[in-house]
Amino acid sequence: MRDERSSVTLPLMCGIVGYVGGRPALSIVLDGLRRLEYRGYDSAGVAIVDDGTVLTEKKAGKLANLEKALAERNGDNIASGTTAIGHTRWATHGGPTDRNAHPHLSADGRVAVIHNGIIENFSRLRAELEATGVEFASDTDTECAAHLLAAEMRTLREAGAAAGPQLLADAMRRTVRRLEGAFTLLAVDVDVPDAVVAARRNSPLVVGRGVGENFLASDVSAFIEHTREAIELGQDQVVLITPAGIEITGFDGEPAEGKEFHIDWDAKAAEKGGYDYFMLKEIADQPDAIAETLLGRLSDRGEIILDEVRLTDQDLRDVDKVFIVACGTSYHAGMVAKYAIEHWTRIPCEVELASEFRYRDPILDRSTLVITISQSGETMDTLMALRHAKEQKARVLAICNTNGSTIPRESDAVLYTHGGPEIAVASTKAFLTQLVACYLIGLHLAQIRGVMYADEVAAVVEKLQSTPDSLRTLLGQMEDVRALARDLKTASTVLFIGRHVGYPVALEGALKLKELAYMHAEGFAAGELKHGPISLIDEGTPVVCVVPSPAGRGVMRDKVVSNIQEVRARGARTIVIAEEGDEGVRAYADHLIPVPSTPTLLAPLMTTVPLQILACEIAAARGLDVDQPRNLAKSVTVE
Repeated sequence: MRDERSSVTLPLMCGIVGYVGGRPALSIVLDGLRRLEYRGYDSAGVAIVDDGTVLTEKKAGKLANLEKALAERNGDNIASGTTAIGHTRWATHGGPTDRNAHPHLSADGRVAVIHNGIIENFSRLRAELEATGVEFASDTDTECAAHLLAAEMRTLREAGAAAGPQLLADAMRRTVRRLEGAFTLLAVDVDVPDAVVAARRNSPLVVGRGVGENFLASDVSAFIEHTREAIELGQDQVVLITPAGIEITGFDGEPAEGKEFHIDWDAKAAEKGGYDYFMLKEIADQPDAIAETLLGRLSDRGEIILDEVRLTDQDLRDVDKVFIVACGTSYHAGMVAKYAIEHWTRIPCEVELASEFRYRDPILDRSTLVITISQSGETMDTLMALRHAKEQKARVLAICNTNGSTIPRESDAVLYTHGGPEIAVASTKAFLTQLVACYLIGLHLAQIRGVMYADEVAAVVEKLQSTPDSLRTLLGQMEDVRALARDLKTASTVLFIGRHVGYPVALEGALKLKELAYMHAEGFAAGELKHGPISLIDEGTPVVCVVPSPAGRGVMRDKVVSNIQEVRARGARTIVIAEEGDEGVRAYADHLIPVPSTPTLLAPLMTTVPLQILACEIAAARGLDVDQPRNLAKSVTVE
């Protein structure tokens, strides 16, 4: 979405927190914002309702800037209010400045609003408001919502509506019916000191249910320290929270229900656990994450079990083509899945970038299965691809880590990865758990279509179930990789090559290095070297080579060894990832990284891990922020 004022296209994933209860709200909201820092932001702010006024503070930059400004406001008694909203912003409309940071106030200072998303018709609304004499204090689209909400409050009062929380909720419903685009809005009003109202359309919002207190947030990690009972809001819903209760309606005012669920991980899961970076902890978490993804997936009869299936077995037997649609790291998981799905099911499978999918007018019908992969379940490009597929009557199966998010809700079937929270922006355990989920879906399809028997499926699942132990062994042998990373920190470029499932692993390794270390890195299909990329090889150029197992794919493995010889002959410094015991590659490796023996299709679960550690350690050696790389956010919720 293009910024109508600055003509800059930016991603967005803001953090939103709201609280109402009996405790001082400021500390609760600030703590929630800290837990949402991983989402990426460039400014932060809070609004507290206290003693007949709305107190606000907002600053560009990190939360530390906001906390410093709050500490300097001793005379405001700002910490005593028990109702508050807070926000970390990733700039879209208007640059990352103090004046554009959220919250935004109405002209009379009585209403404060925070917002995640983009209001697409803001230019028209702004012009209408300015024509009535409203003066804007920012360049944002969000400020329109603050002025509109205040105007609706005045209109309702003049019509004789009784003061109180319902007035605020009614005004919000009237306001959002005028808005176009994707948004989560939270608002407080000086005349309603014990209420926060929120609205959701195409942007995540979850309610935390407490005792004598309630919470709102864009992610459950913001309030998990206080409650594990949550409600995921549905599309086009308004929620009013007070200390005494939670009321959900549609935009039309009709009573509605969200999806209630229990959060089965605790606050410690979102902490570093003694590691220097969240990313290192999450890499170490991968054996457990894979085990969680596999837990309970195989029935007593050897059948694969998905989480939510609104498709019949006959629907799946009728599938004659599969599309996998995803972005970034999830796209690479889909590339691996293509090999497995086609091999096991014999159904043609294509992998598509979600941002390109609907624009090329793909051929879809009721016999097409579209598999969407999204860690957050809110990735806007993937969501819009899903909706396009549904319009064409295709069936949609979602792979996701976030219970109750939009993509699973709008799909015909869901497989949750159950990987737990991933705080670092660069995905690690999300990638491996997505791979496992893709394997399970491939096996499920093969079994339903009669291509594989239950015992054959069980044999593959048994191999998958042995993966966590193999990963733990591998993770204990990474010191040489860390040393290599420190040696490579000054390299100007690193190239990655692989064949078959090793090719998407090469792409993922290059992506991680680009994301974290800001280095030039490229992944290539090894057989393509002679068609151009080999010209990039210079004396000392590091080339990471992903070698297939010699067992069962000996010809392919020999081809990759030939490619290694080609680049080495031209001066490359070869870093070879190969199966333990494959001594034939040692002679061509300047650095050999052995990984446990794994069946070819499952090999990315092993070969990817050294590349994650390599990228992380190179970035750390270069003095960079591993968990929050520049210009990136954890999830992109606008196109």
